[in-house]
Amino acid sequence: MSGSGTPDFDGKAYAARLSTAPGVYRMYAADDSLLYVGKAGALRKRVGSYFSNTPKAPRTLAMLAQVARMDVTVTRTEAEALLLENQLIKSLAPRYNVLLRDDKSYPYVLLTDQDWPRIAFHRGPRAVPGRYFGPYPGVTAVRETLNLMQKLFKIRNCEDSVFRNRSRPCLQYQIGRCSAPCVDLVAAEEYAESVRRAGLFLDGRSDELTGELSAAMEAASATLDFEQAARLRDLIAAIRTLQARQYVDGRAADLDVLACVMQGSTACVLLLAFRDGRNLGTRTFFPKTNGEDSAEEVLGAFVSQYYAEQTPPAEIVLDRQIPDAAMIENALGVSANRKVQLKWNVRSERAGYLELARRNAEIALATEISSRGAQTARSEALQQLLGLPEPARRIECFDISHTMGEATVASCVVFDASGPVRSQYRRFNITGIEPGDDYAAMRQAIERRFRRALEDHSAEKPGVLPDVLLIDGGAGQLAQARAALADLGVDGVVLVGVAKGEERRAGHETLILDDGREVRPGAASPALQLIQQVRDEAHRFAITGHRGKRQKARMTSKLEDIAGIGPRRRASLLKHFGGLAGLKAAGADEIARVDGINAALAERIYANLHGLPTPTTGHE
Repeated sequence: MSGSGTPDFDGKAYAARLSTAPGVYRMYAADDSLLYVGKAGALRKRVGSYFSNTPKAPRTLAMLAQVARMDVTVTRTEAEALLLENQLIKSLAPRYNVLLRDDKSYPYVLLTDQDWPRIAFHRGPRAVPGRYFGPYPGVTAVRETLNLMQKLFKIRNCEDSVFRNRSRPCLQYQIGRCSAPCVDLVAAEEYAESVRRAGLFLDGRSDELTGELSAAMEAASATLDFEQAARLRDLIAAIRTLQARQYVDGRAADLDVLACVMQGSTACVLLLAFRDGRNLGTRTFFPKTNGEDSAEEVLGAFVSQYYAEQTPPAEIVLDRQIPDAAMIENALGVSANRKVQLKWNVRSERAGYLELARRNAEIALATEISSRGAQTARSEALQQLLGLPEPARRIECFDISHTMGEATVASCVVFDASGPVRSQYRRFNITGIEPGDDYAAMRQAIERRFRRALEDHSAEKPGVLPDVLLIDGGAGQLAQARAALADLGVDGVVLVGVAKGEERRAGHETLILDDGREVRPGAASPALQLIQQVRDEAHRFAITGHRGKRQKARMTSKLEDIAGIGPRRRASLLKHFGGLAGLKAAGADEIARVDGINAALAERIYANLHGLPTPTTGHE
């Protein structure tokens, strides 16, 4: 059976007019919503296959029946098509694409680009100049790698503000994990060489590194520098001992092992990573399948999307063959600037790793389905409790946090059917209210959040509104939220106040409904358990933001309260020491080196920051 699209769209004729070049195609429904984004090595052939007479899956037929128009973008290479497809899927979230959802950014090892580089854990945007090694499957693998780097190469890991203000070596130097560049106990050339060697090791070029070290050891021996030769000998031995424990198939391989298991349309992809023969551990992913029930299609979509953003290893071992394997392999090789192999028929150790990955994926999927089942039961119970026509697809909760009115922060957390959506959490710094006025704080936060939704609203992209809005507080806070929504003209949102129970005991909360009724579901209620989960997350998120704001305000105010410290001197101090933490770690002599700060003022600054009696002698 062939797919033909809507009566006004002739898919066969459209495909016949296309180029044979690589590119990306997009399918749209009659209401102009995006149905699907795909890549092609040859656009005419790929698009034409959708409208041929070959048998197709029911899901594909259902999608094709809705196609009202198509757009294509021609690219120069298959690699460009892979990257563009990933960007469009990520930004537009088409209805029928498998979506790789992962709220957490991947952890990396960062080797900074500085006169005295530091090695550090990194997560988030790559804003710091330097080399990024990874991504690693998890935080533990990064920590282990950093520990190894310090033992082998003695590179600093301290913050720049600490590094600039050391006057004597720290504990890391004393236990042989740092060469103390902060106090010039290592020459710049020697330290730079250690950094270069660490880069070779992190690049997976340890065989090249040991060969280079062996030559350097022989050269040192020839010049009778036996102390240096001994150091190099010990370093070579440490690296070879590590390699001996971690070879794969007798060599230090770089590979990822991927297994995909499914139950219905719920999928789990498990990644087992090796770099330079070292097992870095596993990471699990639960892609949003949008009804796709083919493990081959899901795994293929995962490989395309994941490695479009992450540098692929030389070898990717799969538990099954994926569609467009040759095209993906070629595109990944171009983007990585080296050969990348996709393998699925493997034997020996790799077959054992695949079995291990598949078994762990099955366990992770069973756990996820069980967790989702409990979440679904809670959502259905909440639907029943609140009298909703269907389970809430989006729940938001607001909470206010402050200390005696200081540093007031409001949090907004978001849950969907699967649980927390952390990428959509928001904090609001509350200003312009009387300290401690929780009612005004709640109203301001609600107004700011929903005004933004209304401003972003358009016919093509309506503003995102929750089905249920939880307010952590009693009738007063709920009334403020209701008034704020009414002023903005927002309706269709179910409001629920969550008042603390007797003696603040969990499970004894009173729910204040939008119609004024008060209910106490009790600790055994799945609906209340879901509300508690959302409320507790909002509370945690608000507290975290409040503490950070309060600490910053207190430290800043300490500087502002010191006589003789105005905005210009305060800025100079913070810039010189890289922030308040660096300033607090500095001694009075170091503070006095800052332009515009004399010895007497430096003594006062030091005393104020450390709670000591303020010196009264001296002249400025």
